[in-house]
Amino acid sequence: MAYRPLLRVPGAGFFPLGFLARLPYATSSLATLILVRAASGSYAFAGLAAAAQGIANALGAPVTGALADRHGHRLVGVVSALANAGALTGLVVASHTGRPGMITAAALAGLTQPPVGSLVRVHWSRLLHARERPDLVPTALSYEATADEISFVAGPAIVGLLTALGPTAPTVAAVALLLLATLPFTLSLAPGGAAQQEAPGSPRTPLPRLPLAVMFLAMAAMGTVFGAVQTGVTAYADDSGHPGSAGLLYALFGIGSALAGAACAWLPARFTLLHRYVTFAATLLLGTLTLVAGYGLHAVPAAMAVAGVTVAPYMISLYALTERLAPADRATAALTILCAGGPLGTATGQALAGYLTDGHGPAGAFLLAPAAAMAALLLAVAVFLADTDMLRPGVRVAVGSGTPESGGMGRAKGRTHDGDER
Repeated sequence: MAYRPLLRVPGAGFFPLGFLARLPYATSSLATLILVRAASGSYAFAGLAAAAQGIANALGAPVTGALADRHGHRLVGVVSALANAGALTGLVVASHTGRPGMITAAALAGLTQPPVGSLVRVHWSRLLHARERPDLVPTALSYEATADEISFVAGPAIVGLLTALGPTAPTVAAVALLLLATLPFTLSLAPGGAAQQEAPGSPRTPLPRLPLAVMFLAMAAMGTVFGAVQTGVTAYADDSGHPGSAGLLYALFGIGSALAGAACAWLPARFTLLHRYVTFAATLLLGTLTLVAGYGLHAVPAAMAVAGVTVAPYMISLYALTERLAPADRATAALTILCAGGPLGTATGQALAGYLTDGHGPAGAFLLAPAAAMAALLLAVAVFLADTDMLRPGVRVAVGSGTPESGGMGRAKGRTHDGDER
């Protein structure tokens, strides 16, 4: 089984703790929406607060990633977990004051959100290369994508159950998870950063700006798909007279994605990263077209499950390419920049889809999803046809290694002249 060797690397306890550590991210946005809506009595203001939280997260995550690269994942992870717990506690307190306080606290909650997904992906790569098992890196990335998707299925469900106890309960639970899961998980990460490994006064490796911009835009397109689907499903559920079913329908989307993400561990090595990027961008377009067809045929639940299967493989290809092109001492910063495209794209998708839904109903929102997927495919094809070397980093010395290697964090083995794994 592909995942069995992975279990022996960090120890079995690493996996449940790592899953719980990412739940605050999966719950905080919806928890904020519910808390602020109850406190202010306004859906519009609650949406504004949630948007402020998402935008602040997109701006703050790259800064946190850069600090983690320089000062170590453990230190930055611990500080951000404690700061985020304080910010969410402040949001609960601010819900009894006024709107300016709630907006400020929501923004601080987004700004201090620990980038668990990025930290753990870099941790996997460094750990597996240190154990001389670079062949397990794709398996680890597949697992992480699956864990992300499951958390985004479980997170809203947990929020829904806790809301029955009161509007503050989901936010209080997020604080508890930060202190009881995220904090101890970050303590298990490597303590040292690039600053401890560099010679005094040595220049830092620059980030590859153009390749990273491509990956950012590719993830923003995926975020736009998410925003369109979320809005479309919510409008469809309202129109059908069962507004509570929106969460269940979106869960089908996440379940399909989780299953596909797990299956990516079995993809053959000869199926190269660049070919995966283009192929999965094409399948994402087909999946989003399924949503449009499913709405027209009154088969939205089945279409959600089918479309979800196309999500995780595309996202895994983005993570893998970014992980490969990132300089060894800037890997966390690169991944957090990639991830920042997601919430910005989602916010854009929600805004555009909301406008289209007002004029054309759920069909308008569902049509936005393939439009965004088409943009993602055109970007992937342009990169592949224009210059495949654009996503290949230069030769350098990898962290924790004494030999020059090509590829982010030391992935040189099995490369051909064009930089793809064969």
